Amino acid sequence: MSSENDFLYILPELTLIIGALVALLIAGFKGKKSVGFVANFGLGLMVLAAIISFFLPAEVVRVFNGLVINDSYSIYMKILTLFGAAATLLMIKNFLQSRKLDQPEFIVLLIFATVGMMFMISANNLLTLYLGIELQSLSLYILAAFNRSSTKATESGLKYFILGALSSGMLLFGMSYIYGFTGSTSFDLIAQNLSENGSSMGVIFGLTLMSAGLMFKISAVPFHMWTPDVYEGAPTPVTAFFATAPKVAAMAMIIRVLYSPFIDISADWQQIVVFVAIASMVLGGFAGIAQNNIKRLMAYSSIAHMGYALVGLAAFSEAGTSVKAVILYMSVYLITTLGVFACILAMKRSGDSFEKISDLAGMWRNHPIIAISLTIFMFSLTGMPPFAGFFAKFYVFSAAVNEGLWLLAVVGVLASVVGAYYYLRIIKVIYFDESKEPFDKMAIELKIVLGFATIFTLIFTFFPSTLLELAQNAAQSLN
Repeated sequence: MSSENDFLYILPELTLIIGALVALLIAGFKGKKSVGFVANFGLGLMVLAAIISFFLPAEVVRVFNGLVINDSYSIYMKILTLFGAAATLLMIKNFLQSRKLDQPEFIVLLIFATVGMMFMISANNLLTLYLGIELQSLSLYILAAFNRSSTKATESGLKYFILGALSSGMLLFGMSYIYGFTGSTSFDLIAQNLSENGSSMGVIFGLTLMSAGLMFKISAVPFHMWTPDVYEGAPTPVTAFFATAPKVAAMAMIIRVLYSPFIDISADWQQIVVFVAIASMVLGGFAGIAQNNIKRLMAYSSIAHMGYALVGLAAFSEAGTSVKAVILYMSVYLITTLGVFACILAMKRSGDSFEKISDLAGMWRNHPIIAISLTIFMFSLTGMPPFAGFFAKFYVFSAAVNEGLWLLAVVGVLASVVGAYYYLRIIKVIYFDESKEPFDKMAIELKIVLGFATIFTLIFTFFPSTLLELAQNAAQSLN
């Protein structure tokens, strides 16, 4: 039986759920006129949920009969996810109005997707995990196809839905094997069973299917095929959301699943993660070279960066250094990517959006501040010192080297060199190509996100200790 205290530990999720229902009622009564208020209301909910999460007790507590777990790890990753969702909401309002997509249910769906992510992060049972995934996924399917007047958007939404349904089927099939061979859906009892009885062919088969379903959520190779088309076809703020908060939540979920119930059979899942990491880094590096659409480029960039994060995950370590490296990597990736999408959303002339890399030509002359910020983000994503991205890659590669996974580290460094081509190409277009017409004035909301991301990417070099300490505490609570 659950107690009243149990609800304390899901208070951030309850805040978002109740708030989303209130926003839905407001939208029903006020219609399109309420979109500005609902967007601000949703942003306030995200901030409130993050504050509540921050003040939750950091001890490891299992609530609702072990279905949900609270610890420093879940608190950190929830706050990071909420930050990504809040930044997306901040950037979204002007875009919706300019595209005649100013429907408040857009905001409600985004809030419900965030609730699903938070349950994914704190799941301690296969059933809770699946419910969180589906709540997130169903909301994202609709958001991807929200612009019904766009053929690309409807196509991307349909493609995402079909492939997402396939991945959910694989995930459930794998879960059924795990349940059949261990006798439980609880992470704690699965871990106990595997510790006492060891692995079996059925468990390995189930874990392989589960891993396939989970890797789809971070668009890792070979489950990446939906990513470029969905990124290009979905409304740009939705693409920004896809590339940030869901990626953080999905990676947090994968770490929880592999390091909690399956900790004693790490030798079995480590092979899967190593293969997926190498394939993601290589494909993300080479496939991005041919892209001319900046949103498709960011899709392949995202695939590559999930591969780099998986390098840290594959470097299994009892001391938690590998998990710390992944947490740090996802933190830097989230903030840098938000900054890039703030720049992409600013690519407007006379209210019309542009997505070609060639449209950035001569930005240095017309918008020097945006050009400098975008340059910083490109260098950071490349992994060049002294920017934040360099330190993020340094820690994941160091974790791999420390565990003897030299191949992973070498492939990662070589893939970074290949990926540097398309990041540096953007910088070349910004500074050396013939100038085009200037973009419209940047909205204040975009300036806020751009400014924060730029400052973080720059000053992380000088003040990394706080984030490293938080990542270390989160990683230790998981172990």
